[in-house]
Amino acid sequence: MDTRDVLTPSSDGRDGARRDLTVRELAHRWWRPATVVLVLATAVVWRLVAPGLSAPPNLEIATAATFLAVLLLRNRWAAVVPFAVVAVSDAVLGNTQIMWFTWSAWAVVGAGAIFARHLRGPGRYAAALGVGVGGSLWFFAWTNFGVWLLDGLYPSTLDGLLASYVAGLPFLRTMLLGNLVLVPFAALLAGLVERAEAAASPAPAVAKG
Repeated sequence: MDTRDVLTPSSDGRDGARRDLTVRELAHRWWRPATVVLVLATAVVWRLVAPGLSAPPNLEIATAATFLAVLLLRNRWAAVVPFAVVAVSDAVLGNTQIMWFTWSAWAVVGAGAIFARHLRGPGRYAAALGVGVGGSLWFFAWTNFGVWLLDGLYPSTLDGLLASYVAGLPFLRTMLLGNLVLVPFAALLAGLVERAEAAASPAPAVAKG
């Protein structure tokens, strides 16, 4: 057996937590990508069924799914999770005129989340709040600017831009409140997976004198 594939508490300790996980390590720890895929599928399904359930507008799971993927996969590629959610659901729902604003907004959220991939403890939860609040505010500011610029719903003036932002405030409130709960919960879920992983790891051998 290759000792590099053995899960021990020291193999992912303080030093190991500072580096990205390789594809080989993720294949061995299959429960990490499996959890991410399950949450990603949930985010896609939610985006498809939420309107039919009369859910509050802009209550989304993509930000939390991205943060969870960043923590569990501990890899820069986890930033593509929001693209996967939006791409799959847009294939069913269809794209809007401001698609490029929506997609680029998610790109920034994903890119921002990857900086938290090596954090643990209180720092991880502080980052979760930062991603939840910052991501919601950024998404609101950028996509409502896109609505004002492209949709023709508002005059091409400063007053029109302000009207676009005022009209979007209910959507911001829902997204912000949702992410204040869901993104820290994603951090909690990642911690539970890590604890279960550590509990299942074989105890390190004690050297005899």
